[in-house]
Amino acid sequence: HATVGEAAALARLDRFVAERLARYPVERDYPARGATSGLSENLAWGEISPRTAWAAGLRAREEGNPGAEKFLSELAWREFAWHLMFHHPKLAGANWRTGWEGFPWRGDNAEAERWRRGMTGEPFVDAAMREMYVTGRMHNRARMVAASYLTKHLMTDWRVGLAWFADCLTDWDPAANAMGWQWVAGCGPDAAPFFRIFNPNAQAERFDPDGRYRRAFLAEGQAAPPASAREYFAAVPRAWDLRPDAAYPAPLVGLAEGRARALRAYEQRDRAAAE
Repeated sequence: HATVGEAAALARLDRFVAERLARYPVERDYPARGATSGLSENLAWGEISPRTAWAAGLRAREEGNPGAEKFLSELAWREFAWHLMFHHPKLAGANWRTGWEGFPWRGDNAEAERWRRGMTGEPFVDAAMREMYVTGRMHNRARMVAASYLTKHLMTDWRVGLAWFADCLTDWDPAANAMGWQWVAGCGPDAAPFFRIFNPNAQAERFDPDGRYRRAFLAEGQAAPPASAREYFAAVPRAWDLRPDAAYPAPLVGLAEGRARALRAYEQRDRAAAE
């Protein structure tokens, strides 16, 4: 599942610019469409430099490619994360914003373990977690949804999720991932407000409308699941006792219930800060 080495990374960049960059702004959020560059793992391992990717984006912009500006902005976001962590090393493991130290996130827990195993009962979240376990990658839209579900619907500390991503991702990037987790959780720089809680069902309907992404990684309920879905069960530890022909799990928490619980905690935090 990995594209390894400098030559392969440069070829990947060239293919992206030639074949997918023009549709990148419109299709980048759809995990089944393969519209992203895929360069995150190569950047993380130093197989290609941000400046090389930046130069390719600039050339494409000068040539009038409509996707170049968005691609450049995403590269800049990655470098912004490293800029912040260089000047503020606490980003990697402490809440960036003040006032979050007493927030009632749970530590590691049984529901978080279900999240790690891709067994939450929320198909979009579970597809994302299984994609990561099998391939070492996870689409960015899916990352936001999976992270929001853990930190908000399951009220679990973002550092629990951060640690699992560090174990599983081939494109693990300490700065970008820490900023991403804190952005979703609400405690980071330029963070999404805590009350922005991704609804996995609504996200799936919008960004996986034909279910292609979910079918690619969820075997349960399919008479003939694809290899990409079956691979997960070959990869996980036997101690997890997971089978592709088992029933799909019931949701850990109702989406409305989980959202309401998270919002109550957020409101209590705000009241405590105002006192």
